[in-house]
Amino acid sequence: MRSVKGAVARWVGLAFAWVGLALVILIAGASSARADKVVVGSKNFSESRLLAEMFAQLIESRTSLQVERRFNLAGTAICFGALESGDIDLYPEYTGTGFVTLLNLPVASGPDALSPAQVLAVVRREFRARHDMEWLGPLGFENAYEVAVTRAVAERFKLVTIGDLANVDARLRFAFGYEFMEREDGLVGLRRVYGLQPQDLTGMQQSLKYQAAGDGRIDVLDVYTTDGLILVHDLVILQDDRGVFPPYAAAPLVRGATLREYPELAVALGELTSVLDESGMRELNRQAEVDQVPIETVAATFLANLSGENAVHEIPTDSDRDLSFFAYLWAQRGDLLGQTGTHLLLVAIALVLGVLVALPLGLFLHRRASSAETVIRGVGVLQTIPSIALLAFMIPALGVGAKPAVAALFLYSLFPILRNTYTGVSGADPNAVESARALGMTSGQVMRSVRLPLAAPIIMAGLRTAAVISVGTATLAAFIGAGGLGQPIVSGLQLNDTRIVLSGAIPAALLALAVDALLGGLERRLRPKGLAGSK
Repeated sequence: MRSVKGAVARWVGLAFAWVGLALVILIAGASSARADKVVVGSKNFSESRLLAEMFAQLIESRTSLQVERRFNLAGTAICFGALESGDIDLYPEYTGTGFVTLLNLPVASGPDALSPAQVLAVVRREFRARHDMEWLGPLGFENAYEVAVTRAVAERFKLVTIGDLANVDARLRFAFGYEFMEREDGLVGLRRVYGLQPQDLTGMQQSLKYQAAGDGRIDVLDVYTTDGLILVHDLVILQDDRGVFPPYAAAPLVRGATLREYPELAVALGELTSVLDESGMRELNRQAEVDQVPIETVAATFLANLSGENAVHEIPTDSDRDLSFFAYLWAQRGDLLGQTGTHLLLVAIALVLGVLVALPLGLFLHRRASSAETVIRGVGVLQTIPSIALLAFMIPALGVGAKPAVAALFLYSLFPILRNTYTGVSGADPNAVESARALGMTSGQVMRSVRLPLAAPIIMAGLRTAAVISVGTATLAAFIGAGGLGQPIVSGLQLNDTRIVLSGAIPAALLALAVDALLGGLERRLRPKGLAGSK
C-alpha cells in the first residue's frame, strides 16, 4: 500500500509541477506580449495567408517592430473577434465583407448599388466609430465572391448569369463553402434575390471544391475572383446581374490603438497601396496553390520586385515538390518537432487541470451519491458540443491562441476522468472495504488506503481516454492560432496536398498512441499487487 500511496503522491506532485510550469509560461507570455511587437493574423485560406505574410515581412523590413504571425484563424468571425479583443493587431480583410458581414448593412443592387469608393468610405467611417479600427489603403484589387460552373455545364445549359443558373438549379450538383452558405453576400442573398434553391448542396472546403469540379463530381461552386485554380480547372464565372455581391477591395484592417502606438505601421503598409491588380494576385495565388511555392517565398519575391531589389528567393523545383512522403517529413523535421512540442504542451496542461478538478469532484460525489449521476451527466453534456464550436465559444472571453485551446481541451477531459473516478471509488471491492472498517479504519482512511488504490486502474483508464481525445481534438487548435500539429493539416487542406495533411495527422496519431502507452505504464505501476491481472 505504501508504494501505491507513494506513486499517487508522485503523480499529484508531478501534476502540480506541470501546472506551475504552465502558469510561468502564461505569465511570462503575458508580460512580454506587447513589448514592441505586433501580431498579424489571417483567415484560413491561401490568399489571406499570403497577404498577411506580405504585411508581416514589410513591417519587419521597414520598422524595428517584432512580428508574431497568427495565421489560419477559422473564418471572418474568429479573425475579427481576435482583432476586437487585441489578440491580433491587423489582418487582411475585404470591404464587402466588412460592409455586409461585420456591419450587417444591406446591399443595394441595380442603379442604387454603391461604388467601390463609396463602400470603402462607409466601412472606414463605421469601423472607426463602432470599433476603433482603421482601413488602410486598398491593395488595388478586388477579390469578390463569384459563382462558377464547369465549362461543360455552362455550354450544356447555356449559362451566362446567376439568373440562368436559378432556372436549372434542381438539375445540378452544388458545393459551397461553409461560411458562404451563411452569409447575406452568399447563399442567403442568392436565395433572396435570384430564388436559387439548390437541391443537391454540399458544404466543402475551398481547395476541395476545385478538385471536385475538376473531377466532375460537382457542377457549381462559389469562388473568389483571384483564385488561381479558376484557370487550372477551366471554370466559367457567372455574371451577378442583380448585384448580390458588393465590391470587395482588399485592404489591411488595423486596430486604432495599435496605429496610435506604432504610427510607422501605416507608412510601412502604405507601400502596398494600389500595387496589385486581379491578374497579378491570381498569379501569386497560383504560385502558392498550384505550384505550392511556400507563401514566405512568394511574398518575399513580390516585395523584392516591388522595391526594385533582386529577388534571390529560390522557387522550388518540381523535384522539390515531388518529394516522397518520408523525404518530406525529414525535410520538415524541425517544424514538425516544434509543432509536436506545442501540441503536447497544450494537451498536458489541459489534462493536468482536468485531473486536479475531476479527481476531487469524483471523490466528493462518492459521498453525495444521490446527486452524483445528475452532476456527471451534466458534465457529460460538454462532450456533445462540437469541438470547433466549443473553441469558438471560448474566444470572446479568452481571445485566440493557447488559452482558449487549453480551456476547451480541459472541459473535454473532465467527463471520462470524473466518470471513472466516481465509478472506481464507488465500486471498490465491498469485502475489502468491510474488512478495513472491521479493523477500525475511519472513512478517510478507507478512502486513502482501500478505495483509492483499488480504483486507481479505473481512474487511469479514464485519464487515458481523456488523453487520446485531447490529442485528437488539439489538432483543431490551429484554427484559433494555438499552433500544434493541426497547422500542417490545415495547410495541406488548403493546398489539397495529402502529403502535407499526413505530415500532421500521422504524428498526431502516433502521439496519441505514445501518450496512451505512457499512461498505461503508469496504470500498471499504480495497480495494487494483489489485484487480479497485476504483475
